[in-house]
Amino acid sequence: MSLSFDPNQNYFYFKDNKTIPLLFIHGVGLDHQMWEPQIRSLNEFSILTYDILGHGKTPFKKDKVTLEDFSNQISSILSYHEISKINLIGFSLGSLIALNFASSFQEKLNKLILIGTTYLRSEKERSLVLDRYNQAKLNKPISKQALKRWFSDEYLKKNPETYDLFIKILDKSPEDHQNFLKAYKLFACHKDNRQSIQKIKTDTLIMTGSDDLGSTPNMSKKLAKDIINANYIEIKNGKHLCSIECADDVNMNIRNFIKN
Repeated sequence: MSLSFDPNQNYFYFKDNKTIPLLFIHGVGLDHQMWEPQIRSLNEFSILTYDILGHGKTPFKKDKVTLEDFSNQISSILSYHEISKINLIGFSLGSLIALNFASSFQEKLNKLILIGTTYLRSEKERSLVLDRYNQAKLNKPISKQALKRWFSDEYLKKNPETYDLFIKILDKSPEDHQNFLKAYKLFACHKDNRQSIQKIKTDTLIMTGSDDLGSTPNMSKKLAKDIINANYIEIKNGKHLCSIECADDVNMNIRNFIKN
């Protein structure tokens, strides 16, 4: 994989196969590496992925980050590569970024794919996320807890290299940890703008693991009802990172949705 910085210091990977690119947005605390199963499998498409602001090797210096900052980052990346239209694929916080981008830049989208999305959290669901954010603020270790929410125990036992990779990604330097907290606060405190979401007319695929306890199937079903041209697919036995653990199913659904 060949990675580079653009003039705005966005760290990206772009493989141009002369098709409308698949642009992948990773989740909070992660980086572009989470999409390797998709990059390997969906290689007939042009693929563009990157580290979001304050993650991986992309810097961020402001005191707080907003969804508009992340959407503007995407616009900047598209301008640099002279790309007029994309298939946008977001995971978790990346899905919230994708929804924000779709609300403002529908003309740039061919199709929209959302994986592991939170939507219309209950007060109990919101408090659980805020509890995890507060633990992270106190520098309490949350990596192992996160991995148990994101993957099945059986998968991690069979794939120790995945466990090691994600522990390494989640182990932050002090500066990276501060940027992680800015994004985590945005994610934990986010309140959905239903009016804005209901105006999205882009063909949309929403996928969620059947065993995802944080971004639940029920949330995704409610989101699918609010987006006029949305389809919902539940990934059997998938947890939050079903894009990795159930990569074959997820990749098949992405491929079919883009081609149809």
